Amino acid sequence: MTDEEWLVRLQPYQQTVDELKVKFRGMRREFALAGIQTPVEFVTGRVKTVAAIKEKLVRRHITMERLEQDMEDLAGVRIMTQFTDDIYKVVDLIRQRKDMVILEERDYVTNAKPSGYRSYHIVMEYPLQAISGERKVLAEIQIRTMQMNVWATIEHAINYKYQGAYPADMADKLKQAAEVSNQLDGLFATMHHDLEQAQAQQHE
Repeated sequence: MTDEEWLVRLQPYQQTVDELKVKFRGMRREFALAGIQTPVEFVTGRVKTVAAIKEKLVRRHITMERLEQDMEDLAGVRIMTQFTDDIYKVVDLIRQRKDMVILEERDYVTNAKPSGYRSYHIVMEYPLQAISGERKVLAEIQIRTMQMNVWATIEHAINYKYQGAYPADMADKLKQAAEVSNQLDGLFATMHHDLEQAQAQQHE
């Protein structure tokens, strides 16, 4: 496929990412206008690069004809939260929406991957309104704390440098870092809970 053909093929996914970012950022604004602390801190999104798509096609033995059906993360949106509890608040909010359909949920927050990776993944079907009519587009939503995101970003960079085969001692260090990150999230959650209790007592 030429670059222009890839651009045309991936355009619906770019539109999906753009629309989802607007909707999830709108949730943050709704909370702010209501005077309620928002569980949504940041929202980012991307369409998978052509190079990454080609690599995954080979690694997962996916044919070009099955690309749209078998590659769930062509469109990806990431929602960052301050606290671990906020992850599940965001998940509940997404479950209640009528403008997207959840197909699968993977909880890597409670059940971290062996590498130490933590995040909540939702695979959804998004009804994109195109000029040719409605089209169901698959998208993956990742919800994680900012601490989880820092770890995942560094792990991704290391994994890329070592082409997916970093040394055992590096893997051990990453697991240690993941545990420290998780402990830090727990500490922040405790501090947040204590602050909420203190504020509640002031209003009694």
